[in-house]
Amino acid sequence: MLHKTRGIVFKTTDYGESSVVVQVFTEKFGLQSYIVNGAKKPKAKISRNMLQPLHLLDMVVYHKEGGNVQRIKELKNSPVLQSIPYDVIKSSVAMFLNEVLYKAVRQQSADENMFDFIFSAIQWLDHQTTDFNNFHLLFLLKLSRYLGFYPDRHLAEQTDYFDLKNGVFSRYKPDSALYLSPPHTQSFRLLLQSNFETIAGIKLSNDERRYLIGKLLDYFALHIEGFGNIKSHEVLEDVLS
Repeated sequence: MLHKTRGIVFKTTDYGESSVVVQVFTEKFGLQSYIVNGAKKPKAKISRNMLQPLHLLDMVVYHKEGGNVQRIKELKNSPVLQSIPYDVIKSSVAMFLNEVLYKAVRQQSADENMFDFIFSAIQWLDHQTTDFNNFHLLFLLKLSRYLGFYPDRHLAEQTDYFDLKNGVFSRYKPDSALYLSPPHTQSFRLLLQSNFETIAGIKLSNDERRYLIGKLLDYFALHIEGFGNIKSHEVLEDVLS
């Protein structure tokens, strides 16, 4: 049966001499794998270049419930990304976010709220011309809400520590080593109070940004089984510094 759905490319893998398998987070069906025959041929109707990480799609797909690999009837990039593929900083941000999303988002069922957040955030980054150095930090925090472990902001204004393991602010230093302490707790709290439109008002040093992204990745690893290590954040922080 044919269905129309929007999609976000997560990963494209070569399959045979001329085909690819692309993993797409779709609005209607969650994360799905699609085989695209002939995508590597010069005159392909759906080319590999259309299936780059975090490219935004309008699709007409054949969907079989419970199928491991689905098929695409029609596909176009919509909206076409104007700056992310060509800007070294934005493309590094996209590479990092793509690696996180690929490891964190696994559900093969619709989650329209999460989809709308990711889709809109990519568009925001694509349109932004300045002041997006903290975008990836805020993106991870907001993403955690849809993944089920958004920080509990109770006591945020009255405490010095954030317990990464339990996802709560605490008056006392946690027993484990998995926590934020001053001044990092204050920076973390400011991020929690921000949105993409106000993120430019948070001034973080390169060292502070690097520290916070490391702790946020620890936070994700604590709450997502099998999350593992993220490698691309080191490249990103070098580009941002």
